Amino acid sequence: MPVTADNLLDHVQQLVDERDIKRVLFEYAFHLDAADPAKMLPLFTPDLYVAYGESHGASGPEEYLEVLANNKTGIAAFFAGTSHHVSNVVIDFADTDKATVRSVLYAWHKYNRERPDGIVYAQYHDVFVRTAEGWKIQQRKQLTTGTEQYHARPETLVMAPRKSKET
Repeated sequence: MPVTADNLLDHVQQLVDERDIKRVLFEYAFHLDAADPAKMLPLFTPDLYVAYGESHGASGPEEYLEVLANNKTGIAAFFAGTSHHVSNVVIDFADTDKATVRSVLYAWHKYNRERPDGIVYAQYHDVFVRTAEGWKIQQRKQLTTGTEQYHARPETLVMAPRKSKET
């Protein structure tokens, strides 16, 4: 849709909203790499749903904090370091207060135990909603496109759909 005098403010607002949504994506990666899940929680709505794989995710902030911070498999307990890179962000607004967001993930993982570093290539498929505090993630699904030396068994990951050469 071309920008006109009648819709200029709507276009400017959408640009600001896109910038704010991207900021949430980048803050998520930053706090995840800092192994600081408590700072990640404000990026989500109270009714959050996160799915990293078939049996790895959470509903609600308390459950999500337990996934990220527990002493056995939490981010700091399991990894000595991580580096999450989010790119190729596509934002589609359902209306002025809700958007679907797709982004691409490259995530490097250094384990606390003796094993090769692991890499995950994936996509985030998110639902964002505008709240009084700004844009927040309401739903996050990770679809994996590939891994290298990663600890998770392939059958526990949700693979991104891909057409075969036969179709």
